[in-house]
Amino acid sequence: MNTSIVLQPRQVQAPIFSPRLQQAVRLLQMSSQEYAQALRDAAELNPFLEIEAPAQEGPEAIAEAAPVTADTAADIEAAAAFDRITAAPAPSDRHLSHDESFDLMQRVPLPDSLRAHLHGQLGVLRLSERELAFARAVVEALDEDGYLRISLEEVGAALGETGADAERELRTALRRVQALEPAGVAARSVAECLCLQLEAAPRQSGGAGARQLARRILEAHIGLLATHDVGKLAKALDAPPQEVQCAIDCIRRLDPHPGWQFGETATRVVIPDVTVKKVRGAWRTSLNAGALPRVKVNSAYARLLEQHGEKHGTGQCTAMKECLEQARWMVGSVSQRASTILEVARAIVARQKMFFEHGPLAMKPLGLREIAEEVGVHPSTVSRTVHNKYMATPAGVFELQHFFSRGLNHAAGGASAPVALQGLIRELIAVEKPVAPLSDAALARQLAQQGFRIARRTVTKYRQSMNIDPFERRRAQGGEMGAAA
Repeated sequence: MNTSIVLQPRQVQAPIFSPRLQQAVRLLQMSSQEYAQALRDAAELNPFLEIEAPAQEGPEAIAEAAPVTADTAADIEAAAAFDRITAAPAPSDRHLSHDESFDLMQRVPLPDSLRAHLHGQLGVLRLSERELAFARAVVEALDEDGYLRISLEEVGAALGETGADAERELRTALRRVQALEPAGVAARSVAECLCLQLEAAPRQSGGAGARQLARRILEAHIGLLATHDVGKLAKALDAPPQEVQCAIDCIRRLDPHPGWQFGETATRVVIPDVTVKKVRGAWRTSLNAGALPRVKVNSAYARLLEQHGEKHGTGQCTAMKECLEQARWMVGSVSQRASTILEVARAIVARQKMFFEHGPLAMKPLGLREIAEEVGVHPSTVSRTVHNKYMATPAGVFELQHFFSRGLNHAAGGASAPVALQGLIRELIAVEKPVAPLSDAALARQLAQQGFRIARRTVTKYRQSMNIDPFERRRAQGGEMGAAA
């Protein structure tokens, strides 16, 4: 059988995304902080793109803009007096010592990370280079909680050490790290973490009997511990309920996240892209002018390039012309991105007007396709537009994705958003009796009586998303409050 390869031309229509269109899609999906950084990076590489400096509104400008009344004059005089009191003394008054010459912020200690803290303790131990390398490898494998989530075989593979001898050395290194501070670090499970802390706990905390019983609970009955059922634990341990409760109290004083004591959690700064406020009975949506820097094309450089082209012909300076075209496109992209965000936000506010009027209970189900049809874009464009974009409202700052959800049908017809059901569950729990709280099944039955068809597991999911304790814990807390009263 003879085979041959034949080339045949064929016309096919297919969407092709140009590099510029791909860049526009990426820029639309960025948050305001990421987009601002992208503009600054582009301005550093492109001489024709210029970042406008924000208007400087100092005290002089404010004083010129506002008329000076008797009250404002008194405020200005008081501010001047405060400045004179708190002003640093002149150099001729006295000389600062070496310690006083440092900035006070330089004296603030930097937060120490968990790994740095453990490496510092390993550095004072008398270990060989190989032993220290194995111990440091275990430390580097810990997560933010202080747990060892991977196996020792994976740690050895990362070191390039395999075999029975390497595994034995890694187990020794793991025990060395577990003996460091904070207690419970390098554990492979919650039970092991708490048991390590029990071993390091002072003898006065709970007594030896309570610690021994607590260890038995952690090693064999941690599932029953999660249910907070003292009776079943006492039966399983064959111990008096009073002793079991003492052991549980001993466990509660332990820390299941030893790594959280170190380091500093990065503060997430949210800058709203749009603001919504009620003006004369109507909800007005506007862009946050301070979310993005202003960009423009450097007209002086553009004019010089045009003059150079007139003198030496249009064929030269091709790279510079591409930079100018890219700068003009970037300026247009900023405007297009802002108008898209504003149109989508206005459509969301129009559809969720009842939410802004009455709160979360009035949230309506909303899909991306509804907003896309109203704005006149593809649903994928709406999805990119609401990603990492925030709206400042009188009720707080919400991500634009917060207003989209699938509806849950109810008996009376129509549908309700999950946010509305979460608010209803929160209200039902708020008015329950402390000594007889509602279980998730009871909450589902009460919702069914109001016409909402919702499963018990869905109620559990919503309750957990709102960080509300289960009814067993709420009942225990209500009993403690009643006993204290």
